[in-house]
Amino acid sequence: MDWFTIVFAAVALSVFLLTVVAERVLIPVLRSHKVGQRILEIGPRWHKSKEGTPIMGGIGFILASMIVMAVFFLVQGVRGVSATYIPLSLTLAFAVANGAIGFVDDYCKLIKKQNEGLKWYQKLILQLAISAAYVCIMSYTGNMDTAIRIPFCNFEMELGWYWYPIAIVLLTGVVNGGNITDGLDGLASSVVLVIGAFYAVWAFTVRNEQLSLVGALLLGASLGFLVYNFHPARVFMGDTGSLFFGAMVIAAAFQAQEEGVGLILSTVFILEMLSSFLQVVWFKITKRFSKDKCGKRLFRMAPLHHHFEKCGWKEIPIVIAFTVAELLVCILAWLAL
Repeated sequence: MDWFTIVFAAVALSVFLLTVVAERVLIPVLRSHKVGQRILEIGPRWHKSKEGTPIMGGIGFILASMIVMAVFFLVQGVRGVSATYIPLSLTLAFAVANGAIGFVDDYCKLIKKQNEGLKWYQKLILQLAISAAYVCIMSYTGNMDTAIRIPFCNFEMELGWYWYPIAIVLLTGVVNGGNITDGLDGLASSVVLVIGAFYAVWAFTVRNEQLSLVGALLLGASLGFLVYNFHPARVFMGDTGSLFFGAMVIAAAFQAQEEGVGLILSTVFILEMLSSFLQVVWFKITKRFSKDKCGKRLFRMAPLHHHFEKCGWKEIPIVIAFTVAELLVCILAWLAL
C-alpha cells in the first residue's frame, strides 16, 4: 500500500469514526436542549412523526472534518509543504463558512420556534459574499483561471472577467440545491456518499492527493452520519450540514478546475432546486392570469422528493432511486472528463 492510499484511508476512517462518536455525544445534548425539528402544517402530514427529532447534526461531521484536516495541515506544515495545499484549505474554508450560515439559520429557527430561520435574502447575501470571497482568493492565489473546459470535449472557452460573476452564481446555486435536497431520512447524505466515491475514484485515477482528501472527507462524513440519519432518522443534519455538504461538493470541482464536471455531479441538487423554483414561479404566474385568482402547481409538492411522496412512494424507495440516479450522473460525469 503506497503513501497516497494510506493517507486517503487514514483520513476517511478518521472522519468516519469521529463523526460516529460526535453524533453519539451530540444527539442526547440536542435532545436535552429540546433542539428538535418542527414540521410545518403545509408539509406532508406523514412527516409529523419526525417532529422533535434533533437537528443540527451537521455540527458533528463538520467538527470531525475540521479536526482531521487540522491535524493533516499541521503535519504538512511541519514538513514545510503546507503552501501546496492552499486550494484544499480554501475549499474546506468555503464549506465551513457555508455551514456557519446554516448554523445561524438553524439557531434562529430554534430561538423563534418556527421553520423560517434567516430571511431568504439574508441567507442569499451571505452566501453570495462567501462565494465571491472564495472565487477572488482562488483566483488571486493562481488556483482559478477564466478558461473553462467544456465537458465531453477538449475545447476550452475563455470567458475573461465574465467568468467570476458566473462562478459566484453557480457556487451559490449548487450550495442551495444541496440544502433543499436534505428533506428525507438519509437522502442528502446518500447522494453525497456517491459523489464522495466518485471524487475518490477520480483522484486515484489521476493521482491527485488534494482531490482524494475531498473524497475521503465526503465518504467518511456522509457514511458516519448515515449511521444515525438513515430511516428512521435519529438526527437531521439541518442547514448546518446540508450547506456544508453542498459547498464541499461543488467547490471540489472548482478546486480541480473542472467546473463543468462539478455541475454534472450536482444534477440531483440542481433538479431539486429547480423544482422548488419552478413551482413558485408557475404558481404566481397562473394565479395572476387566472380568472379565479387560483394558482396552479407543476408538481404535487416541491421539492421533487416530496412530489414522489405525494405520488405514493415511501421514503426508502425514494432515497434508493435518487442514489441510483446520482450513480448514473457520476457515470456521465466520468465520461465528461
